[in-house]
Amino acid sequence: MNRPLQIIARQFAGSHAIIDISPLGNGLINDSYRITTDSFGFVLQRINTHVFPRPERVMFNLQLLGEHIHQQPAGDVLLQIPAVLPTIDGQAFFHAEDGQFWRALQLITPAESRERISRQTEAEQVGFALAHFHRLCSDLPTDRLYDTLPGFHITPGYFRDYQTLLEQPLRVKACDRFDYCQTFIASFADHIAVLEDPKQQGLLVERVIHGDPKLNNFLFEPGSDRIVSLIDLDTVKPGLVHYDIGDCLRSCCHIQEGNRFDLDCCETLLSSYLREAGHFFAPADYDYLYAAILLIPFELGLRFFSDHLAGNRYFRVSDPEENLRRAESQFQLCEDIAVQRARIEKLISGLRSVN
Repeated sequence: MNRPLQIIARQFAGSHAIIDISPLGNGLINDSYRITTDSFGFVLQRINTHVFPRPERVMFNLQLLGEHIHQQPAGDVLLQIPAVLPTIDGQAFFHAEDGQFWRALQLITPAESRERISRQTEAEQVGFALAHFHRLCSDLPTDRLYDTLPGFHITPGYFRDYQTLLEQPLRVKACDRFDYCQTFIASFADHIAVLEDPKQQGLLVERVIHGDPKLNNFLFEPGSDRIVSLIDLDTVKPGLVHYDIGDCLRSCCHIQEGNRFDLDCCETLLSSYLREAGHFFAPADYDYLYAAILLIPFELGLRFFSDHLAGNRYFRVSDPEENLRRAESQFQLCEDIAVQRARIEKLISGLRSVN
């Protein structure tokens, strides 16, 4: 076993013997490991302080979220939220001598993540679980949470950062894929503030959001399509639920072959979401659903492309052009969403009339 990781893991395992340490998940930000002791297991994570420069605020939000959900009537909570496990000194995280921040979370088991929607029942469960999380948090005042990622999901800010990068000497080679991405971003410029403008005007209000509800952050019960947990909660913060809805649909409805948008999956997931959302989803929120569905894959593509320009400093990559390929994929998905705009808006209109 990895000796340095053993030393870190003991801060949370206490007197229990550590049996095994193995890599866990395929996240692009934090390093995660499954720790097995002689009596229980847990998730050990190194918090990426380049992404989260104030890790203590991340942990404060996680603890506040856990306390808030724990106070709900037991029968009303249908998702397990991983508990924060304290160090042997009773702290929420361990600050190692090399400056790294580590934390431990409850291991939700039995449970499994999935990388692709294969059945309608899976899409129904994802829609329900996301709305259920939003409902559980709907009475948690946003001003009690830290904004652990200022500027996260603020597309105009990402666009300004991108423009700054363009003013600097180019660090990567231009190619057809590069030119396509640059041209697509320029063509999208008029739509960049489509959610931020109504937020500033008071038409959309901030609520507690997950921040990164991609498919593999929903844990399914093995052998069934029932979702038992929603994980990777570092990005929980105040924001528009439209960010979460758009990102969830982007993840679940993206047909990788041809980068197409699965409208049937969208209908199933969104219908399930709105049934569970109930009255917390205001009439004005419907007006910007299509905007969110189109904007969030663009935003992610913009972030991928900007990271490519910056030398791949944010997202983990396996080769220098991976972020460029990721950006192209998201922009092609946007193009297909735009082609299907009339059908998507008709779907939203129909859902609005029955909810």
